[in-house]
Amino acid sequence: MLKKISVHQLGLGMHLQEFCGSWMEHPFFRSSFVLTDPKDMAAILGSSIKEVWIDCDKGLDVAAGEAAVSEAESQAQVDDEIKQMAAGQRQIAPVSAVQELERAAKICQRSKQAVLTMFEEARMGNAVDVDGAKLLVEEITDSVSRNPGALISLARLKTADDYTYMHSVAVCAMMVALAKQLGLDEAQTRSCGLAGLLHDLGKAVMPMEVLNKPGKLSDAEFTIIKSHPVEGHKMLLGGVNVDPIVMEVCLHHHEKTDGSGYPDRQSGDQISLWARMGAVCDVYDAITSNRPYKSGWDPAEALRKMAEWTKGHFDPKVFQAFVKSMGIYPVGSLVRLTSGRIGVVMEQTGKSLTTPSVKVFFSTKSNMRIMPQLIDLSSPDTREKIAAREDPAQWRFADLNELWSGLPGVIW
Repeated sequence: MLKKISVHQLGLGMHLQEFCGSWMEHPFFRSSFVLTDPKDMAAILGSSIKEVWIDCDKGLDVAAGEAAVSEAESQAQVDDEIKQMAAGQRQIAPVSAVQELERAAKICQRSKQAVLTMFEEARMGNAVDVDGAKLLVEEITDSVSRNPGALISLARLKTADDYTYMHSVAVCAMMVALAKQLGLDEAQTRSCGLAGLLHDLGKAVMPMEVLNKPGKLSDAEFTIIKSHPVEGHKMLLGGVNVDPIVMEVCLHHHEKTDGSGYPDRQSGDQISLWARMGAVCDVYDAITSNRPYKSGWDPAEALRKMAEWTKGHFDPKVFQAFVKSMGIYPVGSLVRLTSGRIGVVMEQTGKSLTTPSVKVFFSTKSNMRIMPQLIDLSSPDTREKIAAREDPAQWRFADLNELWSGLPGVIW
């Protein structure tokens, strides 16, 4: 039986079922475990969490005579919360990118550590904590609902060493945004987010010297890497009631519509919608991220090249929806306006894919930096338009990421 109690009522031997509040407010990736370590008790008491749910059937109860929410009331609250989540009744108010970026940065930091822990557990042969992963997906989904560009763009700023872990976070966020663009329901959207988070789970058992090799893989090494979808699928099969969408994306996110993908060489309609979504999100983050053997492409340039690959690689309708969710010029893209000023895309305006909000900071006419100015290209008072994409590698603006994120030196 579940009970909601104050953290000050917690005792060793109790089965902690769930924290009341955001997973970012407590120091644990997992939220369902028996309290056996006094250090864990101290960490909970030192956090901002005030109440928790305990399961009296799996651990000790509160002391006799101590006040707690009644068992009947506890179960009723749990049932009501579950029903609200299933019905998609959680209301998330949209905010600007500037407002969401700082919160998204905290989510990225916690997410990286959570995924790192999850991969380490999988590497040791332990079962995947799907319930803990769902809490992470919920927080990421909320951020995407408030502003899709913030977390997705920040997750792109990963080091080559942390690519595997932050890649999972980025694909999770993009799968959520794409699901919303495709009009999927709340349950399907959460499943897509979880699928994005776990799609590369099989890489946990890949040899690190192959996974992080700073150069082209040999045929033998590539064969090893190509086994990661099957290995991840095996891990998920060992779990309990794992979502079929998660299983499908894990196994088939490297299939291509022309049948040249792996592991099953599926083609066309043989590839599920979920796997087609996973393929687009996976490739976009891969080519826009810095890897051990190459630097990432500019977001807008990446979309242009992916459009050239659509025939034979991606589902055209899914790719079109992906572009709509990201914008033709995603956040962080470097562009030149018709005035000759260069700026970085800050946010999509919702009115047109070609009229985002841009922060200009350099004049090509005077060849010097200018005072940064935010321009909403969708405003009827604005005559400026985007004239072309610019290659960040050619300009080498050292503070480019800071200009759009507002976060100095941000990198995961």
